[in-house]
Amino acid sequence: MPTPAASTTPDASPDPHIPAQRTPRDPGQNRPGPGRRDPWLLAAALFVGYAIVSVGRYRHLGQKSWDLGIFEQVIRSYAHLQAPIADLKGPGFNILGDHFSPVTVLLAPVYRIFPSSITLLVAQAALFALSAVPVTRAAARLLGRRQGLAIGVAYGLSWGLQQAVDFDFHEIRFAVPLIAFSLEALLTRRWRAALLWALPLVLVKEDLGLTLTALALVVAWRARQQSPRAARWALGVAVFGVVALALTLLVVIPSFNSAGTYDYWNKVDESGGGPFDGLDTKLRTLAWLLIPTTGLLALRSPILLVALPTIGWRFVSAYPQYWGTDWHYSAVLMPVVTFALVDALVIHRNSTRAWLRSYVQHLPAAVAAASLALTTSLPLADLTEGEIYRKPARVSAIERLLAEVPDGASVEANIAPISRLTSRCRVFWVSNTHGVEPDFIALDNSRKRYRDVEAYARTLHPDARYAVTGTAFGVVLLERQTAG
Repeated sequence: MPTPAASTTPDASPDPHIPAQRTPRDPGQNRPGPGRRDPWLLAAALFVGYAIVSVGRYRHLGQKSWDLGIFEQVIRSYAHLQAPIADLKGPGFNILGDHFSPVTVLLAPVYRIFPSSITLLVAQAALFALSAVPVTRAAARLLGRRQGLAIGVAYGLSWGLQQAVDFDFHEIRFAVPLIAFSLEALLTRRWRAALLWALPLVLVKEDLGLTLTALALVVAWRARQQSPRAARWALGVAVFGVVALALTLLVVIPSFNSAGTYDYWNKVDESGGGPFDGLDTKLRTLAWLLIPTTGLLALRSPILLVALPTIGWRFVSAYPQYWGTDWHYSAVLMPVVTFALVDALVIHRNSTRAWLRSYVQHLPAAVAAASLALTTSLPLADLTEGEIYRKPARVSAIERLLAEVPDGASVEANIAPISRLTSRCRVFWVSNTHGVEPDFIALDNSRKRYRDVEAYARTLHPDARYAVTGTAFGVVLLERQTAG
């Protein structure tokens, strides 16, 4: 009786995470198929969308915080081979005494050529878009082209990434692609690559040392039978993550901090309600993390453990902004929950339970549809509005006013004017100059917070006199007057 031909479907592989080898194609088929380009085409489309939204908000003076200005000051310092000083945090403040994020130095060469806040926003869009490549590629390899593309679309449109794109700028932009490439390697059992992609996380932000530890432990668990040596290396990396976290919080950051401490310890208020404070908000965040993105199937994958450190410090904190779904805090969780979904789909696609097989078969399309539907109320929906492509006359007038500040001048400002000044001036946060009397004060007073801006300037600097030199749509520019 003839031996049956080996199946070429992924299900024929003895390892559920690696498709079986397909038969060689004839020479005319050696060119990469269109499926090979899918991850990069999707990433390119996402990059365009992310960049338009992020830069469009900048062109509308839609900054939400001072973070964009702070990071521009830091990267501008690196670009000029100086210590990473962020005067917005206080005159001469070394940012390494706030968060340990030396990875931002990578943007310095580009910023030196294109010195603008827009450079940071475009880089942010590129990093987020790049992370879609390993997600889509791994999903397509393990599940097939159509389902892989559906997973990639769901990931690229996920609410966590969209909320981060809508935020100004933050160092975690570097962590998202690192985690994505690391988890891609983990799913394809390239243990060394998984660890190498994850190791730089300790240079992105101090808390990511625990994320490195969690990821390394998952690698150790997965590799324990196939490659005991890789498992031992993974355990060593897990220990390194904990040590790096401890050294960063207890030694490195305090050594750069003028108070000799880590300022964010006060975010954990022992006198507060602890992890049960704001429980309703935290439960909603968990629901957002697991239902529209994974249909709860991610709970069946150990990869989800990689999300626990980030969820843990956020929920233990007494700072309410950490608990919800706003801003950029959930961006690093998006690749984790998506790869946990892919892993669970692979594990259960041949389940003996018919309902589970059917659920697995239809879930990729469902999560893609959910992301598309939710996008109508998320930042990328602005792509359909013509206003995002136009700079308002109001903003042009404000920029002309701020252009009167000469390059190299010192300026005290609040949120709106900051991003138009940090590329060429020394900028301080309003009321945080620590005795420095700046050359100019630029205030967004569109909400009439200050009844008399000159009187307010005298409260800021009693020994100096400032006079209004111009106004534009609520933004007021004051210049310090010289004696005589």
